[in-house]
Amino acid sequence: MTHRQAIWCVPSTGRAESTGDPLRRQRTCLDVRAGRRLASRCPHPNHRYGDVNPGLIDRHGIRAVFISGHGAPPEVYDEREREGLREIIRRGDLPVFGFCGGLQFIADALGVAPVRMGRLLGGAADPHPDYEPGWITELGYEPVRLVGDHPLHDGLGATPVFRHAHSYHLPTLPDGFVRLAETDPCPIQLAAHEERPLAGAQFHPEYWTTDNPDGERLIHNFLRWAGVTS
Repeated sequence: MTHRQAIWCVPSTGRAESTGDPLRRQRTCLDVRAGRRLASRCPHPNHRYGDVNPGLIDRHGIRAVFISGHGAPPEVYDEREREGLREIIRRGDLPVFGFCGGLQFIADALGVAPVRMGRLLGGAADPHPDYEPGWITELGYEPVRLVGDHPLHDGLGATPVFRHAHSYHLPTLPDGFVRLAETDPCPIQLAAHEERPLAGAQFHPEYWTTDNPDGERLIHNFLRWAGVTS
């Protein structure tokens, strides 16, 4: 089945089991379930960020890479372990789709570092006091507004619903990317390269549910747009 094989990349550190954070433990469980769901669209092995490099891609005939989010700030990761995956992104010939921190990883590899969305204004109620308290966040299943016209939008309404869990975002796009979705707190919710099969979502399309199926449609659209499936 290597003709449709993809890999699901997860962080090498900052995992929930090492933090004791219940929200991050829940997120780790979601990572496992999300990987299984993704397998229904494209069979894949799981790999840590640090295990992925061009040699691995070539040996296994990998045709797409999906980069998961992470449960820790970007600065806690060992940059040396991530260089192989960065090289794949910079090369730009293999389809890569980043989810949440995965989008931030792609952007950082191309020269745009993620930043916090900002502090809550003084006196403002914190809608998620147990998740990144004091910071602007997006958490839970919420709509985004699609921007422009792109194959990744196929079959989605104007305001599809996806799962969010982030306090970081991209301040600007890397060169060659176009913005495809937004929310008020986060202007870059979905982006894709104009010439290369690179895309990323600030939300988590891999966490689709029966009640919120738009993530499955978006992943299907990516695989078709990138030429992995027809």
